[in-house]
Amino acid sequence: MLRSLEVRDILLIDRLELDFRPGLNVLTGETGAGKSILLDCLGFALGWEGRPDLLRSGASGGEVTACFDIETAHPARALLEESGLPVQDELVLRRSVRADGRTSAHANDRRCSRDVLRRLAECLVELHGRQDEAGLLDQRRHRSLLDRFAGIDTAEVGNAWKSWRAAEARLKEAQESAAASRADIEFLEHTVSELEDLDPKAGEEAALD
Repeated sequence: MLRSLEVRDILLIDRLELDFRPGLNVLTGETGAGKSILLDCLGFALGWEGRPDLLRSGASGGEVTACFDIETAHPARALLEESGLPVQDELVLRRSVRADGRTSAHANDRRCSRDVLRRLAECLVELHGRQDEAGLLDQRRHRSLLDRFAGIDTAEVGNAWKSWRAAEARLKEAQESAAASRADIEFLEHTVSELEDLDPKAGEEAALD
């Protein structure tokens, strides 16, 4: 659940803090009141492609911070752990933009890539609009939706998959080590064979000279 949204120097907004409560939260207003601007700000914090004029005119830098509450079984936790980011009951996404157009992103006060934000956004926010794809039509979400509907705990399968990949990596490492050992054996056997063909004798160096 989105708990709060803080905006600084983005588009027409100087400073803004919005707090949301459990249940249905509705923002209403006539055309031009700024509803779409708030959506643009949220999208920026979630790693979406920002507008070229995102920074407020005359500002040296702008920032959007979005705070989410994530329950124990929320898929965002797995993404955070996979990305090496702190896993907490509160997820704070912060993205800033500078006057030169460069942006930076943080998740729970740890620097992250925009791709991580976008992946988190997929399980945090679902956008419905006249020209936007509904979540049920997104094929990337079908498996997770089916698992959730069936009440299946995929943690065991996920752990088994990770163990299999780790074992596969160890097998590959062992095979490469064995191949290197075989190459060493072949080299040493060839060297011994050449020495046996030479059949050196003690003291023959003087005679050869």
